[in-house]
Amino acid sequence: MTSLVLVLGPAAASLGAGVRHVRTRATVLLVMVAFFSSVLAYVVAFAPSGPALLGGYLRVDATSRLFLAFINPIFFGVSVYVWNRVATTPELGREMGRFVPCVLIFLSASNAVLVSNHLLVLWLALEITTLAAAPLIIWPTTPGSQLASFRYLLFSSVGLGLVLLGILCLARSGVSAGESPSFFLDRLAARSVAANPWSTLGVALIVLGLGTKLGLAPMYSWLPETYDKAPPAVTALLGAVQFNAALVVLLRVVQAFRPALAGLLTAELVTMGLASMLVSSFSIIATRNMTRLIAYASINHAGVIAIGLGIGKTASYGLLLYVVSNAFIKAILFLTAGKIKAHYGTNDTREIDGLLKNLPYSGVFLMVGTFALLGLPPFGSFFGELLVLSALVGSGHMFVFSAFCVLITMTFVATGRTVFPMIWAEPRQARTWPRQTFWSASPKIFFLFVLIALGVYIPPVVNQLIEEVAASVEVR
Repeated sequence: MTSLVLVLGPAAASLGAGVRHVRTRATVLLVMVAFFSSVLAYVVAFAPSGPALLGGYLRVDATSRLFLAFINPIFFGVSVYVWNRVATTPELGREMGRFVPCVLIFLSASNAVLVSNHLLVLWLALEITTLAAAPLIIWPTTPGSQLASFRYLLFSSVGLGLVLLGILCLARSGVSAGESPSFFLDRLAARSVAANPWSTLGVALIVLGLGTKLGLAPMYSWLPETYDKAPPAVTALLGAVQFNAALVVLLRVVQAFRPALAGLLTAELVTMGLASMLVSSFSIIATRNMTRLIAYASINHAGVIAIGLGIGKTASYGLLLYVVSNAFIKAILFLTAGKIKAHYGTNDTREIDGLLKNLPYSGVFLMVGTFALLGLPPFGSFFGELLVLSALVGSGHMFVFSAFCVLITMTFVATGRTVFPMIWAEPRQARTWPRQTFWSASPKIFFLFVLIALGVYIPPVVNQLIEEVAASVEVR
């Protein structure tokens, strides 16, 4: 029942946020709902799995519990950031009557993705996150944000259209095999769908469509523009929350169809992953836009995740550690990039310098976030990446291993060349900034604490949860 509250609670609150008397306190309502959702998410995550709800359409398993445990706290941190921004910049409050209802629907649909046990419900919930996010990308003072929102909606619609077409192919596969079509994930996993042309085509289309939502090549071009034009809080939600909601759908597909279609999943995911790392590496070299650089790094991370998921085996644990770490990294970096842009008035990395002197908190967050982004120890991203590389060698994928190492090295050098002068270089002109308060930095402090903890010490209950999910996506 608690999992149902995680879906219906934010949806009901979104209706209340539109009421005229509540609208002036919309950000307070947002923080309260986000806080209670985080508490309930932890109750669900670390309690024994209960029975399925609503006739089996909702079911909490290890995958649901793991992703609930970090997506909701990230949403809470972003909501505190929004509350503080509105409190310190009152003119932003004019947009909250539109912003808060949409973002609460976004949370409701994201939680629905995590606890759904039916392919069509997963698809519908992911579509609702897209429709809720599209208006959030548009910001009156940002030129080009309307076009970015349109491109996001267009590419997402194409990607989710491919997913729906793939689901229909799976239904046709069941009919061809003389079985009644079923989209319940637990039943699909239990009966091990046989490989045939329709199921092969269906799974291939679903993976390609979800790759669009994840920003994987070849359908990645919407992501840098969208992340650049959207407000920082929205970019953090897209990169850290919606990305992982789409990834959960992909995990469900892998869990259900890997026994019959392991070869297809490995080939498609590894190919898309390497292509994504390739285009992101060259894009990072070419760009001088701070937010787009982080966006291209997100594409690179998506490529690493696709390769790890495609290989399976011992890569699975490292992949999930990498996924969780990556969510907090993106939340830190996108919120920090928004703070830096607000002060310097530009995203041009050549115009930003002396961050450690001018904006000490933001300089530290950007520095540590970049170290984690590049996969340096002691962060969880380092150990996750190391386990994926080890699995590549162990499974004999030496070409993929070699290409992976070359592309990661290119990304490391290009990112460091661009970002580190922004942090350590001497300021070219004296600047005086308003003092940063604890509340403005508190979400990023929390994210940074979790990020470091994932690399230093993982509590046994969290480690067990990661192991359970890893076992469900390994090649069997």
